[in-house]
Amino acid sequence: MPQEKRTVTYDTVLQIEATCFEGILQKFPNHFHDYYVIGFIEAGQRHLCCKNQESMINPGDILLFNPGDVHSCEQVDGKTLYYRALHIRPEIMRKTALEITGREFFPCFPQPVLYRSELACSLQELHGMICEGEPDFIKEELYLFIMGQLIAEYAEPASKSMILEPASLFKPVTEYIETHYAQTVGLDELSRLMNMSKYHFLRSFTRQHGISPYSYLETVRIGKAKKLLEQGVLPVEAALQTGFHDQSHFSKYFKSFIGLTPRQYRKIFLGEASPTHLTERGADE
Repeated sequence: MPQEKRTVTYDTVLQIEATCFEGILQKFPNHFHDYYVIGFIEAGQRHLCCKNQESMINPGDILLFNPGDVHSCEQVDGKTLYYRALHIRPEIMRKTALEITGREFFPCFPQPVLYRSELACSLQELHGMICEGEPDFIKEELYLFIMGQLIAEYAEPASKSMILEPASLFKPVTEYIETHYAQTVGLDELSRLMNMSKYHFLRSFTRQHGISPYSYLETVRIGKAKKLLEQGVLPVEAALQTGFHDQSHFSKYFKSFIGLTPRQYRKIFLGEASPTHLTERGADE
């Protein structure tokens, strides 16, 4: 079995992350991100569940996740995954949409999988340019051409609230979690907010969001911790500031959601060089 290799490159010109997972068998549980993900499979077959829709994804397929889209995936062919992705923050996507269309908005991609897309080769080329530190001109040109096609053919406008905050009957709960994530949050106060029994609240929230209340809380905490790590905050401090009182628990959840440990992720943003680059082989800490 090939050794795991996880590479993350931050491009300070485009202001996006390029991630690469090679030789990965890891299952990613239900979670969501506060940024867009544009990914593609190079090798391996996975079962994907996104927004309660199940798909089989194969080499050549493109994945489009909006901020807040709940998704999970796992290997199904017994082989390892080779996967590349671009992570684009909402404010950068909004600027990109303005540059391309002349309108400032948050695109929404309703279709999570583009099967056998002709754009996969172009995305692979762009990803390689970012990882290799290619000149800005050609890299930015290809980025805008790709995003122009994706937005024109597969996106629809969406308001900020639609992208960053899933509309539902449970808005009081999600707002409470976003505000109190650094504190001890329990099932009692969340169910009380909805005037429901704990069991009914658990079933209803999970059915509505595709993720349990506890997993929702942990995902929010991981998102907040990422921002702290990007600012250079030590993992132990990031854990404490986001409600993780156990360092091993924090590291376990962070790696299961992000694919890197907190220490590995923090390293990406410590350097001054452009782009900032990190490769980890078979790391478990």
